[in-house]
Amino acid sequence: MPIPGAIIVPHPPLIIPAVGRGQEREIQNTVDAYRTAARRVAEWKPDVLVVTTPHSVMYADYFHISPGMAARGDMGRFGARQEKLDVRYDAELRRETIRLAEAEGLAAGTLGEKDDSLDHGTFIPLWFLREAGVDCPILRVGLSGFSPLEHYRLGECLARAVEALGRRAAFVASGDLSHKLRAEGPYGFAQEGPVYDEQVTAAMTSGDFLRFLTMDAALCDRAAECGQRSFQIMAGALDGLAVKPELLSHEGPFGVGYGVAVFTVTGSDPSRRFAERFAEAERGRLAAQKAAEDPWVRLARLSLETYVKTGRQLETLPEGLPEELTRERAGAFVSLHIGDRLRGCIGTIAPTASSLAWEIVRNAVSACARDPRFSPVRASELDSLEYSVDVLGAPEPIVSPSQLDVKRYGVIVSCGARRGLLLPDLDGVDTVEKQIEIARQKGGISALEKYTLERFEVVRHR
Repeated sequence: MPIPGAIIVPHPPLIIPAVGRGQEREIQNTVDAYRTAARRVAEWKPDVLVVTTPHSVMYADYFHISPGMAARGDMGRFGARQEKLDVRYDAELRRETIRLAEAEGLAAGTLGEKDDSLDHGTFIPLWFLREAGVDCPILRVGLSGFSPLEHYRLGECLARAVEALGRRAAFVASGDLSHKLRAEGPYGFAQEGPVYDEQVTAAMTSGDFLRFLTMDAALCDRAAECGQRSFQIMAGALDGLAVKPELLSHEGPFGVGYGVAVFTVTGSDPSRRFAERFAEAERGRLAAQKAAEDPWVRLARLSLETYVKTGRQLETLPEGLPEELTRERAGAFVSLHIGDRLRGCIGTIAPTASSLAWEIVRNAVSACARDPRFSPVRASELDSLEYSVDVLGAPEPIVSPSQLDVKRYGVIVSCGARRGLLLPDLDGVDTVEKQIEIARQKGGISALEKYTLERFEVVRHR
């Protein structure tokens, strides 16, 4: 088999004794499982290690694969500079992987690396693998903001590149689980943390890689995981292969989940081609969601699709719109997502059009074509877009952050002519302090400047 197996491993720095200085004994189950997994990889006798890591260069719209012929790293950031590693890169495998990815329409390459040293998400697995006698070239692959399916497809490209070059590759998916398992942990507690760990370790135990693709994005975000997309690329690399799954350990005494699993390839299994099964499930979910859209969202969709297909803005409103849309005026934001990835968001704080309907029409076009953070929406993306429309109530001045509630109120931070706005009830914005910070940064307002606050309520349509 070109890929005889894969491992999932965490990357807590203290697991290395020179860093942990005894603390590693508090996760002894993880240490022991790590060494077992490393010995399995040694038994597979790989020519190359494919390592996916969440701590290499990461872009929203690009898969970064480390360039050059070699790299080195140490644990100096964690007080153990004496722990050093030098690695060689498999440049030929890198070129073939990028070629295949580009042929599949995936943006992947070697651009943008400012620091070529090994990140700890790569260093720590290699430290254990070297201890087990595995010393071969590697391919270091970063994650992206792309969808689960696109991560899976990159894994398929990696597997095809390995096979095309006659390599024997072991796959190393580096990633911690939830960072919010305990209130006394460094990241605090979220109720989604233990739920995420339970679901992801169930997938590891059963070898049901489809679950890596279909887990709820909001759950993953609120659990503050860092390995999910590593696992998705791994699943793609093992596409169509039968595996023997083994969850060797799972624990989280410091508030961060550490899971170690081994997947030994035992042959072929066409039923384990998960890309189309996931795509079919997504089509069904999106169709059901589209059928349930209210007039606010249907109008945003009509406006956007008209513009993308014709290059022209909608000229007349559809018949039968509620009077609230045609007679009232209000500021509104149109947000676009593909899966869990923001694809555009533009809005107006106060009304600028003759009616709320025309406000939505204009802002839908702006969200798809004029958000400076994104390239314009392509026709090929239309069926994958998910919409939300937020209708803003009138802003009211407040004198203290204590008058905010991140679930109920949005915030406007103002300093002179500069203003930054953040909508309420956003995934990952759990505190008023974070809400104000993000809004302030959006307005280009520093923390040292004197600014004023306003709050507003929204009606969200999906």
